[in-house]
Amino acid sequence: MSTPAIQAALQQMQGLATQAAAQPLKGGHVATAVGQGSFGSELQASIQRINRLQKAADAKAMAFQSGEPNVALNDVMVDMQKASVAFQMGLQVRNRLVTAYRDVMNMQV
Repeated sequence: MSTPAIQAALQQMQGLATQAAAQPLKGGHVATAVGQGSFGSELQASIQRINRLQKAADAKAMAFQSGEPNVALNDVMVDMQKASVAFQMGLQVRNRLVTAYRDVMNMQV
């Protein structure tokens, strides 16, 4: 994932957090704004992107190991680093979601 894409995702999350904090409770439920894509669909798309990056890195590494002449070591290393960074980002998102879930479940009503 590129730096502008990460920045855009962070800005979107901050905007949604601001909206959620500003909206009053209605009938005991928090009012939510529905955007073009749901959180679940965005999460699924991110996981699929991570999977594609990992598969591409693995394929390029296998091509390099088999001795294909048009595959350079630096390209293999860059693709492997991209896949690693994407996986680490996904892992951190998962950790934050688990923490948020635990916090919500431990709230006193």
